[in-house]
Amino acid sequence: MRVLYVDDEADIREVAELSLGLNPDWEIRTAASGAEALRVIDAWTPNLVLLDVMMPMMDGPQTLEAIRQRRSAQELPVIFITARVLATDRSRLMGLGAAGVIAKPFDPMKLAPDVATIVKDYGRV
Repeated sequence: MRVLYVDDEADIREVAELSLGLNPDWEIRTAASGAEALRVIDAWTPNLVLLDVMMPMMDGPQTLEAIRQRRSAQELPVIFITARVLATDRSRLMGLGAAGVIAKPFDPMKLAPDVATIVKDYGRV
């Protein structure tokens, strides 16, 4: 499975890439912004996107909207990664069409299993 992790913080991208890479069946790429994520999606076609909510210029929800405008990515599952984990925040993000929401900071040893659980429950990857 091809997984794209999008976050504006380089250290978090690095930890996420290593964490997700613990699953040997996954190929991981990262992007530092919503705009970069769109370029990666156009060139590489991931099966899943993990998307930080709070980023400059184009935040996670705006990036998701731009992803949905691409015919090839309209059904692409997106999991939001966010420090905002109140029930209202989670509901808002799920209402945007997210496959799931993972709290940030995440446990590096649990990130890949948590993602796998969401993907399994979502059923469209």
